[in-house]
Amino acid sequence: MHDIKAIRDDSAIFVQGLTRRGMAEAQALSDNLLKKDKELRDLLVRLQTAQARRNEASKLIGQAKAKKDEAQAAALMAEVAGLKDTIQQGEAEQRLLEKNLRDDLSVIPNLPADDVPEGFDESGNVPIATRAFGTPPGINNPKQHFEIGEVLGQMDFERAAKVSGARFVYLKGDLARLERAIASFMLDTHTQMFGYTEVSPPVLVKSPALYGTGQLPKFQDDLFRIEAEDPFWLVPTAEVPLTNYVADEILNEAELPLRFTAFTPCFRAEAGAAGRDTRGMIRMHQFSKVELVSITAPDQSDAEHERMTDAAQEILKKLNLAHRVMTLCTGDMGFSARKTYDIEVWLPGQGAYREISSCSNCGDFQARRMNTRVRNAEGKVKGPVHTLNGSGLAVGRTMVAILENYQQSDGSVAIPDVLQPYMGNKKSIAKI
Repeated sequence: MHDIKAIRDDSAIFVQGLTRRGMAEAQALSDNLLKKDKELRDLLVRLQTAQARRNEASKLIGQAKAKKDEAQAAALMAEVAGLKDTIQQGEAEQRLLEKNLRDDLSVIPNLPADDVPEGFDESGNVPIATRAFGTPPGINNPKQHFEIGEVLGQMDFERAAKVSGARFVYLKGDLARLERAIASFMLDTHTQMFGYTEVSPPVLVKSPALYGTGQLPKFQDDLFRIEAEDPFWLVPTAEVPLTNYVADEILNEAELPLRFTAFTPCFRAEAGAAGRDTRGMIRMHQFSKVELVSITAPDQSDAEHERMTDAAQEILKKLNLAHRVMTLCTGDMGFSARKTYDIEVWLPGQGAYREISSCSNCGDFQARRMNTRVRNAEGKVKGPVHTLNGSGLAVGRTMVAILENYQQSDGSVAIPDVLQPYMGNKKSIAKI
């Protein structure tokens, strides 16, 4: 969420940032926010004046009674009663104005960092040459992952559709074990090599948690809601419970950064994905992912962003999967991000690079929504922390990449060396 004081102090930066994100109405949006802000601040001045006068009049009542000036005391008592009503009405108006301003601010995306390239969509994303890894393998007539999995007899979309509908899958046998192996390998790498703390978080969360990380209120159509008196939501990613672990807290600067990782199921309605990736495991309603989350001091987040991206890339390097890293342009970034790197892995069956991880620095945007702040060594509360999140990696898409890059001419799939210890030292997956 944006700081209205920062907008008030320099609205030009706010307008420029939103304009770079493709919001043509940025100036009008800023003007409306500042108008509501002024209305609220003017009301607060009137309330403070009324409260001060009420306090003064209350003291004068006692003085008038001491002088036995009943007429003056009665007049002052009437004035205090009127001021009480005025203040109560003003406080109700204050709550409404604050809610309206907060609601308006809640649906405005984060401002892009200065070094984010400008663009309208994914065509404006910029590859980072120094982060590219590997060469796409030469495979004759490569099959797509769902063709491979179905031939192996271990990937069943038809039965999943019977039970749950489209965008679900049954994995069986070695493919079910492979999913577990991939997750264990990722968690071991992130905890042992990069110092992340493994967490097993809740996957049902309440609305404030999704508000804190920016999914609510704007993107509720992409979420699965469980109706209850106090509704729960299925997490779209472990970013939500991991980041909100520190919601409404003041953290000591000396303990930062905090680094968390978790393997969870994730649930997305994919409301805006009609007709996209309708076959296979690329875009599912339920999928598994290893998430990375960092909570940092403001001056740490840029370096932490590079480090997080390194951690996600290391998984693909150890799996020897060709991939590239893209800096997302202003028009392709997520709502809460100020800068995002997408890691795209090569899929021979599609003959294309596809996203397998997004690593984002959100600056203080989520922390302001969560009310999470940092305290320095002198005990002074300085302001919001910075938050970062990334996939380390999407487990299902990693399986897709392994199936397509390690497919063999006889229909089997070789198991990458680093995963063989997690698969009982098996070297390949064959048809059941």
